[in-house]
Amino acid sequence: MEKISKHISYKEATRSTTAIRLGIDNKPFEYELGNMKATAENIFEPLRLWVGGAIKVTSFFRSEKLNQAIGGSVSSQHCQGRAIDIDDVYGYKTNAEMFNYIKNNLDFDNLIWEFGTDDNPDWVHVSYVSNERNRGQVLRAIKENGKTKYLNYE
Repeated sequence: MEKISKHISYKEATRSTTAIRLGIDNKPFEYELGNMKATAENIFEPLRLWVGGAIKVTSFFRSEKLNQAIGGSVSSQHCQGRAIDIDDVYGYKTNAEMFNYIKNNLDFDNLIWEFGTDDNPDWVHVSYVSNERNRGQVLRAIKENGKTKYLNYE
């Protein structure tokens, strides 16, 4: 498989230096691939069109074994191919601008302002289930006593 969507390659969507280092298989099955395509088409591609240029995908699909190895949540939507983490490294739009565009214009399940400052998150996490089942949940991740805590975004 070459592409998940017009602007996301299979390699980019499944790439993990941790998986390579630990020899973990990070290949999605058909179910996860279908979810990845839906997430890319309904979230990433409309966002990229608005951004007008490249967006760095920092994490998309994670096998359960990989997710365990990085200390991810046991219920992570990344394991289902339903969540994508993005980061502005190319300078077209800031993470905050992308976060706000998604929040105000796209149908999503879960949107998280990941750490950072009040002005800009370190990265943006967004998930997609389906138009009928998306919750539209907006959160902010912070560190408290060394642990990640999720607050309602205000």
